[in-house]
Amino acid sequence: MGRLALIPILILALSGTYLSMERFHLFENNKKDKTKNQTSAQKIFNLKKTPLAAVSKIEFPFSDDEEDYYTFELKDRKIEVNQYSNAIVSEELYPTPKLLSDLSLDLHTGRASAIWAFILGLASLNILFFIYSGFAMTFKRRASRIKNKYKAEESKYILLVGSENGSSLRFANAILKELIAQGEKAFIGQMNNYSVYPKAEHLLIFTSTYGLGDAPSNATKFESLLEKINQQQQINYSVIGFGSQSYPDFCGYAKKIDALLQKQSWANRFLELQTINDKSAEEFVNWVKLWSAKTNISLSTTPSVYNHIPKGLQQLMVLDKTIVSENEQTFLLTLRAGMRSKFTSGDLLAIYPANDNRERLYSIGTHNGNIQLAIKLHPNGLGSGYLYHLNIGDTIKTQIINNQAFHFPKKASKIALISNGTGIAPFLGMIEQNKKKIEIHLYSGFRQKTEITTKYEDFASEMKQKQQLKNFHLAFSRETNKHYVMDLIQIDADFFADLLQNNGIVMICGALAMQFDVEKVLDSICLAKNRTPLSTYKDKGQILTDCY
Repeated sequence: MGRLALIPILILALSGTYLSMERFHLFENNKKDKTKNQTSAQKIFNLKKTPLAAVSKIEFPFSDDEEDYYTFELKDRKIEVNQYSNAIVSEELYPTPKLLSDLSLDLHTGRASAIWAFILGLASLNILFFIYSGFAMTFKRRASRIKNKYKAEESKYILLVGSENGSSLRFANAILKELIAQGEKAFIGQMNNYSVYPKAEHLLIFTSTYGLGDAPSNATKFESLLEKINQQQQINYSVIGFGSQSYPDFCGYAKKIDALLQKQSWANRFLELQTINDKSAEEFVNWVKLWSAKTNISLSTTPSVYNHIPKGLQQLMVLDKTIVSENEQTFLLTLRAGMRSKFTSGDLLAIYPANDNRERLYSIGTHNGNIQLAIKLHPNGLGSGYLYHLNIGDTIKTQIINNQAFHFPKKASKIALISNGTGIAPFLGMIEQNKKKIEIHLYSGFRQKTEITTKYEDFASEMKQKQQLKNFHLAFSRETNKHYVMDLIQIDADFFADLLQNNGIVMICGALAMQFDVEKVLDSICLAKNRTPLSTYKDKGQILTDCY
């Protein structure tokens, strides 16, 4: 938006500056190009051929006296016209400053064109957003400012941060606190402040990417400093990149720094470059585990330690809730979101049940425009216990997270949905949203037949009648004739082979162990019948997963 608004904002700035200077008479010019002709060769003014848009003002003669003239103020000149002969008596061309002033006023106010006025309105809204976002980023940086217990010269662990708005710094600060808590001397600083570290053994670089693979604002000098400053001893280094896979230059700057450090004679790569998508605490924990195992320093591997409660959470109200029983520990929870909330089946609902940085995520299914969750009540479960003890009418503070990679594929001709347990929740919403009547086959596995599974079967029957669902296949692992969802897939092997061969989509939601088992079965089917590994279809985007 900033790039698109750049030209109108620049025009606003230049025209406004000129008008201000003109207001203080900085361009006054008393010389006037005024000519009067009294000869018979005088020009005749034809009002009928003059567009009304070219006339800004007309002064009529005060009397019938022939010396009393019409005065026309046009865009570029002022003329006096004889009221009887229409001859131009005098003509005064406006000076350049006057023309520029009128043009600036047109450009600055949009008075000459409704379209240009609309563009200026959008540009002005952008200016207001730039002001807001600038203050917001400043406050974020202040909230996550660097505090050190030890100096860089005495520290064994050096943590350098490249961050545009402070998010990468929060992850680095969490590591710093853990190192110091274990009695280690550690120092954190900005990448622009890179210097000699005489006692350093480990260099950890946490950096985001700004723009199109560029350095964030506090890392713009790092590359030049790295060329000038050599460490006097061998130092192990690790680079952790933060970014978003929505952009083509995902972690581009982190990759560049990792390659530059590899060329330094004093630097030893301790771990391969680790990339973190969308500030994912789970992905960050993967690096923590690798680094902890190699250094024998026990750092926390709980994602919630590195999660930070976001500001601006929205409130959802409980509309309905089912009750658990001895045979059924799963319950359905329906929540009403605000009118401005945007969500669809497959998105994630984040809750903070203890009002701290511990976050719990649940897959969203839409039901009659509301949010529906399928939740298993775990003994002493932090999230499930909190949600189950809510009453109808209660409100909770949540955050809806867009899960674009697991949205219903609207262009697919045939889709197979595979789930187990509460993983069926987003699929129920997708089926309800299937107004285009795309062919959907639902495969679900449960432990046993219960009140909840009966609700699912009733829902499936209704959707079949509306032609929004083709088939519903159920597997019960603890009934007399026990089956797993993998058995259902194996029975319909020809169907899955044909579906994938003809660009169909398979979506999997539920337990991670189930996902691995399902993919193993699908891989064997694809190899046997299509002579193609499942990885080929994954690369084409035909296998979508959201498992935990």
